[in-house]
Amino acid sequence: MSLTINDLLSQMPGAFLPEKAPGLNAIIQFNFSGAEPGNWNAEIKNGALKIEKGVHPNPTLSVTADSADYIKIFTHELDPMQAFMKGKLKLQGDLSLAMKISQFFKLP
Repeated sequence: MSLTINDLLSQMPGAFLPEKAPGLNAIIQFNFSGAEPGNWNAEIKNGALKIEKGVHPNPTLSVTADSADYIKIFTHELDPMQAFMKGKLKLQGDLSLAMKISQFFKLP
């Protein structure tokens, strides 16, 4: 069975490493197109991560990508910097946060 966006995002709270994000309060908005379109947001606050479906009115960072490309980024089949440079990954907001996201999680 292949990984889905729903699987990926539902596993994020369990993979979150709060010690890597001390004092961070941020909202990351995920906007997916493609085979699994949808909007999700992740709130990092007080050492915890909460995932919800929907659009947050005031995200710190917005990440827009095709759902299949985002899964490839997460599973290391697609380099995030190459995806960004090719326009497959669009970022808006706090770009320094975007550069740190992967260190906040135990990666597979």
